[in-house]
Order: sequence, then C-alpha cells, then structure tokens
Amino acid sequence: MISEMKQTTFPRIDDAKWREVAETSLRGLPFEKLITKTLEDIDIEPLYTKEAFERQYADKHDAMLKTIRKGIGSQNWTIAQRSYAKDGAKFLEDSIVAIEKGNEAIVYDGAHGVVWTDDQLKKLATLMTKYPIYAFQVHSNDDFLSVFNNINESDRALVRGAVTGYDIDLPNGYDNVRTVVADLVEDHDRGADIVTELALTLAIATEQLEEYDSFTAFANDFIVRYAIDTNFFMEMAKLRAFRLLWQTLAEAYGEKEAPNAMIYTETSLRTYSKLDIYVNLLRAGNEAFSAVLGGADVVTVHPHDVLSAITPQSERIARNVQLVIKEETFVHYVLDPAGGSYYIDSLTDQLVERAWQAFLEIEEKGGYLAYVNSDAYNEKIASLHEKRLTLLSTHKASLIGTNIYADLENVIEDDQPTLVVENRLAEPYENFRNYFKENQLNVVLLNFGMLKDYKPRADFAKGFLAAGGIEVSAEPAFNTAEEGAKWAKENSFDYAIICASAKETETFVDGFVEHFPGNKKIDVAGKCAPELAEKWQAKGIHGFIYKGQDQLEKFQLLQSFVEKEGR
Repeated sequence: MISEMKQTTFPRIDDAKWREVAETSLRGLPFEKLITKTLEDIDIEPLYTKEAFERQYADKHDAMLKTIRKGIGSQNWTIAQRSYAKDGAKFLEDSIVAIEKGNEAIVYDGAHGVVWTDDQLKKLATLMTKYPIYAFQVHSNDDFLSVFNNINESDRALVRGAVTGYDIDLPNGYDNVRTVVADLVEDHDRGADIVTELALTLAIATEQLEEYDSFTAFANDFIVRYAIDTNFFMEMAKLRAFRLLWQTLAEAYGEKEAPNAMIYTETSLRTYSKLDIYVNLLRAGNEAFSAVLGGADVVTVHPHDVLSAITPQSERIARNVQLVIKEETFVHYVLDPAGGSYYIDSLTDQLVERAWQAFLEIEEKGGYLAYVNSDAYNEKIASLHEKRLTLLSTHKASLIGTNIYADLENVIEDDQPTLVVENRLAEPYENFRNYFKENQLNVVLLNFGMLKDYKPRADFAKGFLAAGGIEVSAEPAFNTAEEGAKWAKENSFDYAIICASAKETETFVDGFVEHFPGNKKIDVAGKCAPELAEKWQAKGIHGFIYKGQDQLEKFQLLQSFVEKEGR
C-alpha cells in the first residue's frame, strides 16, 4: 500500500484550470465576484500563482527584490516605545524603566510637550549618548532642545536618531541625527490612503532636497514617519514600495544607488477604539508585525488604552508586543521576509506605479505645500475618510468590538485621555454608544416560528443594534401572526423588530399587519422586494434592518426618533 502511495502522481493544475473550477463553484456568478478592490483602486485577486506572476513581472522581479533588500539594509529593527509623561521626572523614569526591560530608544513627541528642569535635561543628555533619540513635531521654543547644549562636543557624535520639527536648528556636531522628515501620520489619521501617503512622501522630499547640495547629503539627513493600520499585506507592501520609490527618486537626481532612508513606524490610532479596548492590543500586534515584515527600521506600538488613561501594565504589554515578535518569530534574522511572495510583490509593484503617477500630479499642481493646502486635497482626504466609514457602516469592513461583536457591558472611559485623535473610525460608534446609554430605547424582538428558524435573524438584529449601544429588552416568540399582533397591542415598547425565517417572513408579516393598527415603531428583519416593502409600510411597518444596511444611518434615524418623541 505504501509503495503504491509513493508512486502516486497528481496532474498539474494551471491557471486556466483553476479558474474553470472556481467559476463552476460560483454557480453562474462572474469570476470577478472573487476580486475585491482596495481604496487605492488595486484589484485583489483570489489567487496569485507563479505562472501568472512571471507573465507580468519576470523581467523586473529580481531587480525589484535587490533594490528593496539593499534599502532595508539590516534585518533587525529598533524597538522604540515612547513615554506619555507630561513632566520631565516621569519621562526619565519611564524611559529608564523601559530600557531596562527591553526598549532600545528614547521617543519624544513635541506635539504633547513635557515640562523640563535643567537637571532633568542633563540626565536626558546622558541617556541620549547611549540610546538613539527619536523626537518629532518639536517646536523651536521647546525646552527639550536645550538638551543638545548639555552634551560635550566630543560626545555629540554618539547621539543618533532623528529630531524634527518647526524651525529647529541643532548645534554643530550632531551629524548622526536626522533633522528632515516626511511625517505622514497626521495625513494617515485624517484618512489618506497608501498611494497618497507614498506620493506625499516623495513630494516632501523633493521640496526639502532644494536646500541640499546632493541627494546623498539629503538622504543622510532624512527620515520618513508612517502610521501602519490593520490592512496587513497592503501596509507591508507600502514600506517595500517606498524603498523602490526612493531609488527611483534618487535616479531622477542622478544617483545610481540611493543611500538608505530610515523608516520610522507606529501603530495607527485611526484604527483604535474606546470600545472593547483590549481589541486594540490585537490591532497593535497585527500592525507591528506588518511593519516589521515590511522592513521598518524603527517601530513604536501605542498601548491599547492610549485613548483613555494608560497604565504601567498597558505600556509593558505594548513594549512586549515587539519583544515577543523578536523572541518568538526570529524574523529579525531574515532580510525582507515578505520578498518572493507573489501576492505582496504584486501589491508592491502596483503601489509603486500608482504612487509615482500621483507624485507627478502633485508636482504639476505646484508641489507639496501648494497641494496639501488646496481644496482638492482636503476634499480627497475627507472623501477617503467617508469611504472608510461607509465600509464599516455597511459591514464590508470590520472593526471588532465596535461595528461587530459589540459588548454592551463595555464602558467608554473618557476621564483623562492620554491622546486625542481626530477622525478615528470608531468615533461615530462611540458617540452613539454614549447617546443611547443616556437615552436607552425599550426594544423588543417579535419572533415568529420555531427557534431554529428565527434565531439567525434575531441574533443579527441584536448584534446590529448593540454596535450603537441599543439593548434588546424582550424577545417574545409566537406561533402565529395573530398572537404577535395581540402581544404588540397589549405591551409597551419604543421599538420592535419582527424576526422570522426568510421563507416565512412574508407570511407572518402579512398576517401581523392585518391585525396591528400600526401606531408603534416596528421594523422587519431582512430585506425584501420593493413592492412588498411598500405594501407593508403602507400598513404601518416603519422600515427594515438587514445585512449590508448603513448601520450609522440607521442609528441616526433611531436617534431622531428618540428626539422627536421627546424621551
């Protein structure tokens, strides 16, 4: 038997055969049904094969990988967890403790400044000669800058990292500190897609380059700062695409091989939620690993409770996200671990093509400053943010614990938020949760038929409403439409949803509306034909609740109902 098994061969399946089988399984639906489109207008195929990849990329794949790997330079990355303290003593304490427990850098955010004393700055100066410093959005009047005067000229070459901000001018001798940044975190938080982020990076670099004698001198002084969200493979491809675009930009300025540009990354706060905050930890792990696999040089992980009040435990957990990645995956021993994946390499190439074209369009419109201050850019960013919200609201995208699998027992902590971030995707849901917590509706599910038949729609309705903070107070079940109508007449409630199986909904609702006077707000779970919906609504049914419905729009209607009723 084993001998026969060893002799078994399997026929080779090519792309055409695979597509044929896939189309058969779709039962008449087009093959394109399996293709999804990203906000960057990139088609995500259901399968990426060597055969298909080589047809399109064989002539440039090796060169692409070589450029990316040279740009990454080192397979290791720097763990750069920041302190969120607002005074110098606490900042120093946090930084020292973090370094003792695995952190590898000092991170300072000038947008959330720290109050310093001279003695504290001297101690910070000593730390900075031993560990790299990454400081962003530093203002010229920030006392933090005084630290650079507290370091002896002979020790200034020991200081490395990046210090960027507004009209800052470091003393001489800090040649290993980068001072020019393409900081895309704010654009990312506002809603920018990956193509826009990459194009803006090149546009910023081009404007800054005018102040340097050579591309090499500029590259040695330049750092890019990206936020990484939960779109795992696309974010990985974003960092790899930057390496290729950087080389292309260098060639445009006459450099055959671009000096390495440093990529600083942090977990995306636009994906964080105040709802079910421990899910933020899962998002952070996803985002950090994506950054590492994409070839980031420096990574910061925000604690899962950073939108409320962080704790020493949450800071430790955030730091350990990176330590676990290093100690358990050994990925820091591999240069470009994502390279060679047909899927990721395909995404990388497409991002390069689109981002370069977008960059050229920005240049035609007057360059970076002219573009980002234009109405066209602000409208584009607003449109992208709205598209993301629509994807969430119609359940074409998920924010676990927020628009799906919401926990009604969860309490939003708003007392002393550590960071305030505008345009977070979860914010509209948080607002509804707060509203309905104070203005709770008395909601019932009117279930018809057997439990196994109505339960799927009943569960869907409860989950749908829970995302807005609306709790179901009762779930009576009935065998006939007359029983349900009688119960609805005799009992008090604000809002009800009729739940039955797809096959039986029409029968039960037809019977229900014949016996119910229509003086209460009642919806039907499920989507039906327009003519049927029109008939039911004419007899008192208010509306519908169904998969793919705009969730936020429905919550707004229910909020309007509450306000109209004066509750």
